[in-house]
This record gives sequence, structure tokens and C-alpha cells, in this order.
Amino acid sequence: MYKNILIPTDGSEIAEQAVEHGVRLAKALNAKVYGLYVIDISAFAGIPTEAVWESMRVLLEEEGKKALASVKKLAEELGVDYETIIKEGIPAEEIVNVAKEKNVDLIVMGTAGRTGLDRFLLGSVAEKVVRTSSCPVMVVHK
Repeated sequence: MYKNILIPTDGSEIAEQAVEHGVRLAKALNAKVYGLYVIDISAFAGIPTEAVWESMRVLLEEEGKKALASVKKLAEELGVDYETIIKEGIPAEEIVNVAKEKNVDLIVMGTAGRTGLDRFLLGSVAEKVVRTSSCPVMVVHK
């Protein structure tokens, strides 16, 4: 049923739970896993100098490698085929784009569980992915 599973992660506790679900599901289905970390460029809109952005990008890329390490570790432990990807952009958009590029059958991701005004005004990445993805999305809650 699912042959390619995308697991976006930011290294948070809930994202780690999604990694666990996604990689174990991939093992059960003999599917390939794509671990994805998106460097959120929208958070740095308006930074005046290229040099500042470049140093921030390097730090965020290192953070991404750390977040993806759990995908790599669990996939290797379970013998699951995997690939890790780091992209720059708006997280929800990049998640949907990578899902299309890699012909993904399922996206497994965590939710920060935003509530109230924040959720109303901003929406969560998971909600945006659910609304715009052309493939099924499994959202893992805390």
C-alpha cells in the first residue's frame, strides 16, 4: 500500500514520536523512508545582510542534521531503506513539494498541538500539509 513514506522532523519531542511511527510503519510495509528537515526561511525575512543569513543557515543546517539523525539511526537499526533531505523554504510548502518530487504515498508528521488564537491566526504546519497534500497524511499527537 505505502512504498514511500515522508517523515518531516524538526527534532522536537512530538516529531521524534512521528519518526518512530513512520519508520516502524515503513519496516512493516517494506517501504522507503524520506526524512526531511526544512530550514524555515520565513522566520528570517528582513535580515539585512547576506553574511548574517549565511552564518544562520549553517547553524540551522547543523540543527537539521541532528534532527535527521534519529531517522537514520532507527532506519538502520530496523533495516529500512532511507534517505535524508534538508531543504530551505516555507515548511508546509517544502513538505508538500518533496512529497511530490519523491512520489510519496504517505506523510507521517507530528503536530505542535497549537490551540486558541495562535492556531487561528497562524495555523500549524501539519494543518497546512493536511489541506494541501495530494497524498494521505498521518498526524501524530502527543
